[in-house]
Amino acid sequence: MFSEERVTQMAAYLLLKGGGRMPYIKLLKLLYIAERNAMAKWGESISGDRFVSMPHGPVLSQTYDLIQGHCGHESIWQRWICDESHYEVSLASFVDQEDLDELSVAELKVLDDVYASFGHMGKFQLVGYTHDNFSEWQDPNGSSYPIRPESILRAVGKSEEEIATILENLREQQQLENIRAKLR
Repeated sequence: MFSEERVTQMAAYLLLKGGGRMPYIKLLKLLYIAERNAMAKWGESISGDRFVSMPHGPVLSQTYDLIQGHCGHESIWQRWICDESHYEVSLASFVDQEDLDELSVAELKVLDDVYASFGHMGKFQLVGYTHDNFSEWQDPNGSSYPIRPESILRAVGKSEEEIATILENLREQQQLENIRAKLR
C-alpha cells in the first residue's frame, strides 16, 4: 500500500544528498531506480507506489502526482518538499537523517547506492539510461502505461518460480492492508 510519508522521506533523503535541490525529473528517476532495486533485493518496493511508463521513462505514479501538486489535500509532501521554478524541487525546511524515521538502515543503504551510482548524472542522462536499460519501460506514445511488478522482476533476472512466490506475498500483504483499513 502506498505510503506518502515513506516516499516523502525517500525524496528528502535524496535531496539532502543532492544539496537540497534538484530537477524533479532527476528525483523521479532516482526514486524509481531505488524502488526497482528494492524489488530486485526484497521483492517489494519501499513506498508501495505504482510503477508506470511515461514518455520520459518509468516513474512512480503517485509520487509523480505529488510533485505535480495533484494530491488534493494538505500533505506531508507539501510540508517537506517545495516546488521551485524551472521544474525543480527543494527541501521546504531543514531535514536531517534523524527525521527519516520511516526508513530502515537497509532502505537508506539502497538510496545511498542509487545516489552513488546515478546522482552525478543529469536529468536527461537518467531519462536516456532508463529508456536504454530498463526493459520494463515501454514507450506510451504520449500517454502512460502501468508497469506490472512481474515485468520489473523479470527485467532484474528473477525466475518465474521466484516471481510467482513474490507476487503471492504481495497479494497477501495487500489483503492484510485491506483488512487493517477496514478496522480503522
